[in-house]
Amino acid sequence: MHGLPVVDSHLTTFNGHLKTGNFPIYNGSNDLDVSKEEVCGSSNANNNEALEIHPGEKIFIAVTCEARNPGRCKELVLLCFQDFIIGRYIEATVQSEEEFLLLPPKEFSPKDKTTVKELEQNNNIQVVLSAPSKRPSRRQLPSFIPMYPVPARLRKCVEQNMNVLAIEPCIGELLTLSNYRKKMSTLLWLEDIHNEIEIKDLSLSGVCLQKRGGYLVLEVPGILEGRPSLFPGDKVLLKYQSYSTTAVEFVGTVAEIYVEEVALRVHSNLEQSYNYEPMEVEFTVNRTTSRRCQFAVEQAEHLGQAVLFPETVVLQSPQVSTPGNDKQDHMYRKEQTVTQQENQHKPHAREKNAISMSDMVTVATQTNSQGNKTPIKKMSQFFNPMLNDHQKLAVTRIVSGDCRPTPYILFGPPGTGKTVTVIEAILQIHYALPDSRILVCAPSNSAADLVCLRLHESGHLENGSMVRVNASSRQEETINDLVKPYCGPGEDIQKASRFRIIISTCSSAGMFYQIGLRVGHFTHVIIDEAGQATEPECLIPLGLVSEVTGQIVLAGDPMQLGPVIKSRMALAYGLGISLLERLMTLLIYLRDEETYGACGNYNPLLITKLMKNYRSHAALLHLPSKLFYHKELEVCADQAVINRLLKWDKLPKKGFPLIFHGIRGTEMREGNNPSWFNPSEAVQVMRYSCILAKHVTTSVSARDIGVIAPYKKQVEKIRTLLRTVDLMDIKVGSVEEFQGQEFLVIIISMVRSCEDSIYKDSRSLLGFLCNPKRFNVATTRPKALLIVLGNPHILMKDPCACALLEYSIINGAYTGCNLPPALESLQQ
Repeated sequence: MHGLPVVDSHLTTFNGHLKTGNFPIYNGSNDLDVSKEEVCGSSNANNNEALEIHPGEKIFIAVTCEARNPGRCKELVLLCFQDFIIGRYIEATVQSEEEFLLLPPKEFSPKDKTTVKELEQNNNIQVVLSAPSKRPSRRQLPSFIPMYPVPARLRKCVEQNMNVLAIEPCIGELLTLSNYRKKMSTLLWLEDIHNEIEIKDLSLSGVCLQKRGGYLVLEVPGILEGRPSLFPGDKVLLKYQSYSTTAVEFVGTVAEIYVEEVALRVHSNLEQSYNYEPMEVEFTVNRTTSRRCQFAVEQAEHLGQAVLFPETVVLQSPQVSTPGNDKQDHMYRKEQTVTQQENQHKPHAREKNAISMSDMVTVATQTNSQGNKTPIKKMSQFFNPMLNDHQKLAVTRIVSGDCRPTPYILFGPPGTGKTVTVIEAILQIHYALPDSRILVCAPSNSAADLVCLRLHESGHLENGSMVRVNASSRQEETINDLVKPYCGPGEDIQKASRFRIIISTCSSAGMFYQIGLRVGHFTHVIIDEAGQATEPECLIPLGLVSEVTGQIVLAGDPMQLGPVIKSRMALAYGLGISLLERLMTLLIYLRDEETYGACGNYNPLLITKLMKNYRSHAALLHLPSKLFYHKELEVCADQAVINRLLKWDKLPKKGFPLIFHGIRGTEMREGNNPSWFNPSEAVQVMRYSCILAKHVTTSVSARDIGVIAPYKKQVEKIRTLLRTVDLMDIKVGSVEEFQGQEFLVIIISMVRSCEDSIYKDSRSLLGFLCNPKRFNVATTRPKALLIVLGNPHILMKDPCACALLEYSIINGAYTGCNLPPALESLQQ
């Protein structure tokens, strides 16, 4: 940190006397130390006599300051005259040498969309398709899913900023079974339209491709940030810039993706004749997942009320007798029967008691086609002896299947062992029900891989029991080595369908529609991280289970990040609400403290909430538990792990593993990139990382540190700095990249710091930060230490961030710049 240069304040003086000497300088913060004041311009001035200032005379005041904290500061200097006082603000910015490495080489300016030549205006276009794909023949599967083209009038309405509700009023209606298909389809199309507009804005003009290994290689600088988001198999349109009467449009196929380069497979004529001429490049949207969602929505009516809008609990005879729960089940069913009889005489009981079982119907026995009772199998002991009571309850409910096909929800707050519970449930179903066929899905490859890896590590599955099905576009190097052996059989979908445990993403489950599986082929469908998938995406695997006897399990947390929706209109009308979150708002899923106090306040037949947290220190868990989980989370983590950094000398308060470091930095953008970054915070992230990873008293491994930033440009800048100090093993990413993960130390850079707009709407001011779910995920990743860097004058505008700020101040965990006046009183 370097001291500030002398700051000169030029004042046009009045006729009067200025009291010199130790004249008062208001220094309300700890950002600057005023170490020297000099009044210059008069030969007879001294420290003990009043200074006479004549009309027209100028006096220069030199203030020398020493910096304490990085970022911007603004101090008030009071000039005391005999009869009045003049105040002037002195503003300074404290910058380190490292910050100059991050300054934008080019000032931000929105991309000029007119730079890309509008060749599509020419109606005379000749299209040349790319060369045939070289994928193995076993991947050439017939597709029976329609194209579901976007309606022209809907596209026109969006592109011309017309009122969509005027032509599609259904999207503004409450979702019901009758309008389900129409509303969901329209929302999916709105997302398609947005994606198409967005990706066209990323078109490249006047670029020259390279020839390499039979491909044309295109440099795409923004691909690391997902701008554009490309995958193998995607189509790219290429056009020569100069042409006479006919514009030739070549269709290239993405074959391989490197760091900032994309290898395109094109027609052999283009590959041979291309002579490095400048071309126009237009990216296209891959609508495979969207079409599968449309198909699933179309078929959703067959799932019916019991799955999509359950109003009653129909108790089925249990599929498996669970150890130690026979008496509990009997007592619970008896209690519900009494409740039903009582409520018949209390017309307002259901209104008062949100989850009363007055509409419950009990199916006493289960019979086969000959009318004989089906023998109930017994569940073996738990494979994982370390499960807690809530986890065991969840497993027994899933295996028993009391309310099938009504979805059962495993509510798993951060660090409570949701995946461990899912793994145990899969193993129990596999062994207790020999005729079972289990489809396990997740919205992302990483989440699906994790389930596969945990099942492999359990050591309880025989060879040939499990298969991992991947999309054909997935690159092999992204697959864990322990997962790869399970992927081979998944290349043939027909063969993969014969396995008893099948793991895939929700989207890839749509490939099973292509081989004509019978309805109800899968007896169980389990969706992990269900809160991150859109409802239509969840319907893809659900359409493969029996709507009468199938068991559906949704595991996730509605208080963490939901699905990523880019269209603001689709988001506003409900596409961002997952099936898990929507179901939990229905009457029979609602929390009821009076009736279900011992079961996490939820009906245990429908929901089990896990409450024992095995990840975080109590000081780190306190606020998320209070804000999002009714203060029910219990600290059960390994004390040796979570107490590891309690004596760290950089903690503002020893024994309290939280730091809120206030920095009044400067938010910036560069070039045509709309993403924000903050050099001051990036440098402070690097400094904390160095102290943690390189100091002998802490010796925290770089792999145990995670850095979260809400903007991709800030992620890029932090990675640049960490590379200069040889700390590339520290994971740096957005909040979305950290969901489901945990680290010993988490450092969060909040980025936004524009105080000039402090009175504007907080949502536009804070951007991504103004999202409780994003806040919840970010602050629940650390085990032993959380460091938050941000501008308190801005963050106090957001309820969650302000709660964290107040919590830090009250507990002595705040350091850094001066606090806003409204929060100063909290300091002890």
